[in-house]
Amino acid sequence: MPLVRIDLQQGRSAEEIREIADAVQDVMRESFAAPPGDRYQIITEHPVGHLIAEDSGLGVRRGVGLVVIQVFHQGRTRGQKERAYAELYRVLHERAGLAEGDLIISMSENTKEDWSFAGGRAQFLTGEL
Repeated sequence: MPLVRIDLQQGRSAEEIREIADAVQDVMRESFAAPPGDRYQIITEHPVGHLIAEDSGLGVRRGVGLVVIQVFHQGRTRGQKERAYAELYRVLHERAGLAEGDLIISMSENTKEDWSFAGGRAQFLTGEL
């Protein structure tokens, strides 16, 4: 049950944004074994010039199609994360035309005590989940 933030520059249609979100969800289900219907995504569009990502010494060229994905999860292995990185790029390239330099992914791990889904209860700790 990852929580995914998707940040992108304004200018895409609602359909293009939905395709990106759906592609990310498909990868989360495949690479992270997220159950069907377990979808938590926050999508933020930024005005031109408000999403800045400069090269970090890799010779990467960024374009106007930059997408930054942050995944908050618990207990995924290094292999699962590496598969998710590769699959996110592959799927977003195929389905949304994303260029190689226009994808940044960051994974953050947390624990069961770091989640509350409703009612101010920690459902993983109370046994509800």
